[in-house]
Amino acid sequence: MDGTKPVMETNAEETQDESQETKGCFECCIKCLGGVPYASLVATILCFSGVALFCGCGHVALSGTLTMVDNHFSRISTDHATLALVIQILQYIIYGLASFFFVYAILLLAEGFYTTSAIKKELQSDFKTTPCGRCITAFFMFLTYLLAVGFLGIFGFSAVPVFLFFNMWTTCASMSAPDSNITDPDSVCVDVRQYGIIPWNATPGKACGATLGEICNTSEFYLSYHLYIVAFAGAGTTLIALIHYLMILSANWAYLKDQASTHSYQDIKTKDDLDLEAESRSKEGHNSSSYS
Repeated sequence: MDGTKPVMETNAEETQDESQETKGCFECCIKCLGGVPYASLVATILCFSGVALFCGCGHVALSGTLTMVDNHFSRISTDHATLALVIQILQYIIYGLASFFFVYAILLLAEGFYTTSAIKKELQSDFKTTPCGRCITAFFMFLTYLLAVGFLGIFGFSAVPVFLFFNMWTTCASMSAPDSNITDPDSVCVDVRQYGIIPWNATPGKACGATLGEICNTSEFYLSYHLYIVAFAGAGTTLIALIHYLMILSANWAYLKDQASTHSYQDIKTKDDLDLEAESRSKEGHNSSSYS
């Protein structure tokens, strides 16, 4: 019996050490999860998703649009050379937007980690935010506001090709509808020259009747139409992400500014209390020396 007692004590100590180690890992995980800026993380996921949809689908849709115009509306390449140049410029802009927002979203997520960590340290200790940190938050807030306004324009601009393709699709659907009262299908036409996409001297410039129906059944039209819709949704998602970022940055900046004012007030109050305490001690020392 006496020989088994040390073994039992050793097993109890090992069990206690394992439970403490498990508890320590659990507390560490909870502490790490508590420092994650979930709002910034959600905004970053939205931003990545929206930019990926807008840039990827927009790039392919622009290429499909140029192919469709080249095959059906302007068979002479010199007539739509300006359109080809504009599409090429837009595709380069898409490359730049994708790269910029990838880096910018990571920076905003890092700023969210920094601010969340600073706020938790202020609540747990005497840690104070620096003016540089508050200026960085204010700079990101201002830049995000400008990007949100700019992407609002991109969101509106991306609705234009959706409208044009929808107009063309409804025209084709009206011709193929069984209850349509169209006696002469060749009189139903879509003239893309009136939208300013190609010049008026481009030939043929428009499609009517059966030719229009064939265009609507091509893979270029079908794919480009749906990709423009997805790109439009991606632009809206990116805009929502930027507005979300703006709300997060505004809240963080307001909290950091409030904490800075509170710390300044506490420092002044502490200094005044120390001065009053030193003055009272000097008076007590003076009084004691006078009585003696």
